[in-house]
Amino acid sequence: MNFISPAIKRYMMWRISSIKNFIQHPIDSQKEVFNDLISRAEYTEFGRIHNFSSIHSLKDFKKSIPIHEYENIKPYIDRILHGEQNILWPSPISWFAQSSGTTTDKSKFIPVSQETLDDNHFRSGKDVLAIYLNLFPNSNVINGKCLTIGGSHQINKLNADSYYGDLSAVVLQNMPFYTHVMRAPNLQVALMEKWEEKLDAIIDDVYKEDITYIAGVPTWTLILIKRILDIAQTDNLLDVWPNLELYLHGGVSFKPYESQFKSIIQSDKMHYLENYNASEGFFAAQNSFDDEGMVLFLNHGIFYEFMPTEEYLKENPETIQLRDVEIGKNYAIVISTNSGLWRYLVGDTIQFVSKHPYKIKVTGRLKHFINAFGEELIIDNSDYAINKACETTGAKVNDYTAAPIYMGDKNTGGHEWIIEFDHLPVSLEIFTQHLDNYLKESNSDYEAKRQNDLASKMPIVHRMQIGGFNDWLKSKGKLGGQNKVPRLSNERKYLDELLAWLR
Repeated sequence: MNFISPAIKRYMMWRISSIKNFIQHPIDSQKEVFNDLISRAEYTEFGRIHNFSSIHSLKDFKKSIPIHEYENIKPYIDRILHGEQNILWPSPISWFAQSSGTTTDKSKFIPVSQETLDDNHFRSGKDVLAIYLNLFPNSNVINGKCLTIGGSHQINKLNADSYYGDLSAVVLQNMPFYTHVMRAPNLQVALMEKWEEKLDAIIDDVYKEDITYIAGVPTWTLILIKRILDIAQTDNLLDVWPNLELYLHGGVSFKPYESQFKSIIQSDKMHYLENYNASEGFFAAQNSFDDEGMVLFLNHGIFYEFMPTEEYLKENPETIQLRDVEIGKNYAIVISTNSGLWRYLVGDTIQFVSKHPYKIKVTGRLKHFINAFGEELIIDNSDYAINKACETTGAKVNDYTAAPIYMGDKNTGGHEWIIEFDHLPVSLEIFTQHLDNYLKESNSDYEAKRQNDLASKMPIVHRMQIGGFNDWLKSKGKLGGQNKVPRLSNERKYLDELLAWLR
């Protein structure tokens, strides 16, 4: 690997110039993407139906095309799955990122064009590495290999020429051949479908490799690391991979997991970089360790609009463009992409933490919140409270879920939690008190409702056995990949299923 490292570093420094360009010219970058998308899709079926030839401004665009959720655009996607082309995007589409996102039975099939692979996923992956090398020019990260934990893929049974799988698997399957020498495990292992067998195969394949950085979702990465530590009979991952220096994380908030990673990767030189990568696109990445914000990728084949969350479910929801966003306000992301997602509501909520450059943080999901009595609790609040309660008590949390206790004629409402602790040095009652206090600190509406137990009583917390959430997912055939328990839900479906399963 040393013989190609200088060339890779030179290329990454060239990528930095591209990043600086969209940072310095954000509005122009987005205008260029917008014009390119409209002109290229003008003669698709969607483009003809929505009169793309007459779209000359964002106002025209909004007037011609309504906001789409998956269910609205699914009829078009189903036709592409059956082999029709030039429906949403002009170039052939044969790959689909399968996404469930939660434990629901319904799968989404997100079209992935070659343009999206090249201009979005591959370019963004390079840019994340370029950002890191720009921050640490003397890094040796590219002298070793990246450990990636992919999903699975299979041939779509509706059409022999179409394929689908987790986004990570789609990306791995389509990466240029030469990039595979820079990553581990080998492709056959990375794409194994049975998660438990796959973990063992990954360990066999990567145990003696020179791993310098890791990319993956914290939950599954921790499971893998802990198995490796057991095999190596050590409590420090650097005893296995001494040159490890970077962990690229995303998918869920890192806050509840940070202390666990730092306890098993014992080095002041280890760095943690957040990225925002979804089935629909690679949106942003952290470019500084001075704040929690991620710089929004503005010339990567995606045009952005931002919907104030209070507009959601209105008949004609308003969106604003980049220049009009406000710091600290909750928005839902609406995207148009070079795979043919048009004014598509991703479902995530974000806040801008900076406008120079445009930097965001993920605050939750449009449908993952608790608002049973006006508390408007979002995942950003709950992650903060869990993290601070852990810092205060010395606890470590693997995962959690929460839902409302509804008010009745004779009882006050509240929140009910199931938390899987890796370590709990205090009583559950003490941890719950701190959790409640930090929820009040992070959310004034919650604090008001908790005043004198007026509308909400002290949270009820149940302790899940270690590995319990994974065992439950396994019992539903949902272990591995992108499947996860929703951290917050405004109804009790998941919580009641888990409580019944615990008994």
